[in-house]
Amino acid sequence: MAQIPSDSGKITAGDRCLTRLPKADLHLHLEGAMRPESLADLAAVHSEPIPQLGCYRSFDEFQHCYRRVVKLIRTGTDLRRLVREVVEDAAASGAVWIEPHFNPTTYAPALGSPEDVLDLVLETGAAAGQPLGVGFGLTLSASRNRDPRQATDLARLAAAYAGRGVVAFGLTGDETAGSPEAFKDASTIARKAGLIIAPHAGELAGSPSLYSALNVLIPGRIAHGVRAVEDRALLDRLADERITLDICLTSNCALGVVRHIKEHPLPHILEAGVGCSLGSDDPLLLGTNLLAEYQLARSELALSDSHLAALARTSVQSSGAPNDLLARALRDIEVWLRDNGTQETPT
Repeated sequence: MAQIPSDSGKITAGDRCLTRLPKADLHLHLEGAMRPESLADLAAVHSEPIPQLGCYRSFDEFQHCYRRVVKLIRTGTDLRRLVREVVEDAAASGAVWIEPHFNPTTYAPALGSPEDVLDLVLETGAAAGQPLGVGFGLTLSASRNRDPRQATDLARLAAAYAGRGVVAFGLTGDETAGSPEAFKDASTIARKAGLIIAPHAGELAGSPSLYSALNVLIPGRIAHGVRAVEDRALLDRLADERITLDICLTSNCALGVVRHIKEHPLPHILEAGVGCSLGSDDPLLLGTNLLAEYQLARSELALSDSHLAALARTSVQSSGAPNDLLARALRDIEVWLRDNGTQETPT
């Protein structure tokens, strides 16, 4: 598993402080971003063993670990703590906007109706982000591993909250578990409500998965999508249709999609003209954070500060952030890029 590099020491030209680069995290799973100490606290409170993190031999093992984390969130207090800490950690990475993947039906009826759960998360996220300068939206994500009718119900809920904090609709889980065709109705409902469609694809499966997602779900973004590099025509289509890939470097290495970080295809995808954002995916399970993903892109993939600024720019432009936040972030990215690197990095 890739180690998290530090963002410390003097800044030199071409080595600007990445904490100060305004960015959005569009590929982040809410429960998967729990802090390790919070995981230990919840396990103790609920008299459960702490899930073992890392060294996943398969995607099924990874999902099993994720589900064990989710089961430790049993009260509204637990969920509020999670949301607050996720926002605080995003701010520490220099994020100005996040839109975590989340499914409120997971906690219903234990914590109330899906609407009750959704209101709790949205209100907590907005309140936590306001003093930190972090905007908060949600991607409601259905699972390929569940009945597609549940996805349709979730899409209706997402549509009802369009303009009220829900900004996107996603599809998670094993790509081989359910074809996009089964989720076409859900995607149509969400898209007609003005939501961004952002399914997972092109991670565990290759170009056929991506073509199906593009043709059936009509996404604005794709979570992962790294295996598009295997098909030049597909890369051209993604570039032509301005589909953003929400890339997660550490995740791809930890789950065996890429053998080693230095072999990650992100530079080739960018060279093909495809817009990409960097996301942290599941920081708890992967030992990473948003800042670390940018550091890896710099240190292991040799991306320049101009490339990193472009990734940050794409992340906010492809998000569901409000126009005022978008304009401010884009302006501040250009300020960051003009910086001559004479400042010291904050500790």
